[in-house]
Amino acid sequence: MIGKSIRVYLADATVAGIRYAELVNWTGQAIACPRNRLGELSSWPEAGKPGVYVLFEARLGDAKPLAYIGESENVVDRLTNHDRNKEFWNEVVIFTSKDENLTKSHVKFLEASLVTLAKHADRYQLENGNTPTQSSLPRADRDAMAEFVENARMVLGTLGYPVLEPLLLHAAGERVSIDGTAAVAKAKPEIDLTFRVNDLVARGAVTDEGFVLKKGSQASRTNSESAALRVVKLKEQLLAEGRLIDNGDCLVLAEDTLLSSSSYAAVFVAGTSRSGPQSWVAADGRLLKAIEDAAVQEP
Repeated sequence: MIGKSIRVYLADATVAGIRYAELVNWTGQAIACPRNRLGELSSWPEAGKPGVYVLFEARLGDAKPLAYIGESENVVDRLTNHDRNKEFWNEVVIFTSKDENLTKSHVKFLEASLVTLAKHADRYQLENGNTPTQSSLPRADRDAMAEFVENARMVLGTLGYPVLEPLLLHAAGERVSIDGTAAVAKAKPEIDLTFRVNDLVARGAVTDEGFVLKKGSQASRTNSESAALRVVKLKEQLLAEGRLIDNGDCLVLAEDTLLSSSSYAAVFVAGTSRSGPQSWVAADGRLLKAIEDAAVQEP
């Protein structure tokens, strides 16, 4: 793994205002702008170029927020239209180039790549209808745009929008590649963990963000008074949204779901107070606690 340096410039010295972001030795550039500051973008030449953009809905609670990915030969002009016609968003992140090398074909290729990867990651509910068709580019240009997408992914995550980041990997050193576009690279996969209780079976994994309870995991239909209220409310919300299904005998997750800790995940499954490190077991029989203790002792 090679480290990356990202520089973020706060235009008015506030973390919620307009931010300009760039990677060292990258011709791309990003501008994050709150919707109520959209008028100020006309004074940013970087926003008046061909590029791609992502409209984001504020993340409220545990609901899956909305997002929309688009492209334009003049991004700031297109955003003026979205300000009138799209209600859900409160911030936009724009990607353009410091040079003049991005053409209409390039930005359409970028748009299609970002939509595909965002759908694969499934972090946000995309307002895009169909996945745009990738424009035809020479091999050298496709490779350059693949690198652009990878850098955009890192910048989006740094700005607080992991829209292109899958919750889980499935193989060591996996690099997800969709239509020739590199998306994700990590050093090692997550350890698959299982929790069995009261005829319920759930699978999950510890990640850098917390604990991912995997699609298909079963959970109790009832909750005791000892169950954390936050977890109980999350189950109710996921049921209402159709992301957790009641099959009559138990509840079944319809998609991978991120929780803050292994203990919250165990409570989610059992419906009672549980210790995550003492509940989740790896394929080799080790408790999660033993795995965590061994990790602490590593040099």
